[in-house]
Amino acid sequence: MSVTSTVRTMSSAAAASTVTEATRAAVQEYLAARVAGDIGRLVALFADEVDWLLAENPGVPWIRPRSTGVECAAQLTELMEYTVPEEARASVDTLLVDGTDAVLMGHLSGTVRATGKSFEGPFALRLTVEDGRITRHHLYENSLSIAMACAP
Repeated sequence: MSVTSTVRTMSSAAAASTVTEATRAAVQEYLAARVAGDIGRLVALFADEVDWLLAENPGVPWIRPRSTGVECAAQLTELMEYTVPEEARASVDTLLVDGTDAVLMGHLSGTVRATGKSFEGPFALRLTVEDGRITRHHLYENSLSIAMACAP
């Protein structure tokens, strides 16, 4: 009886490891697509319906509610339209992956094209990956700094 139990535990651990590694691979693909500005890859990575959370910020044109994969991928295009791409920076200090969930923590900065003002601050991003596609995208960032940079 204990042999069967041990086999099941090892099998469950192997399955969890496989899910975790698949999540890690999808997150790394997401990061590579963002860096490359590859909207097509981003659309393919996002699920058809996404649980998107980014605190609404009426003064920031690229921050708005989204729910489809196409809308989520378009956020990168909008961000590049309203900011100076050459001055955009993001660093990931921590990547934690457990099963289908991943959390990235780091720092971001940029400059708003219309005002020439800079923003910066820490961020945390929670992603959930199911069947190789991102189903949850919750971003927590320094929204005050971004709003101030957008204000005339």
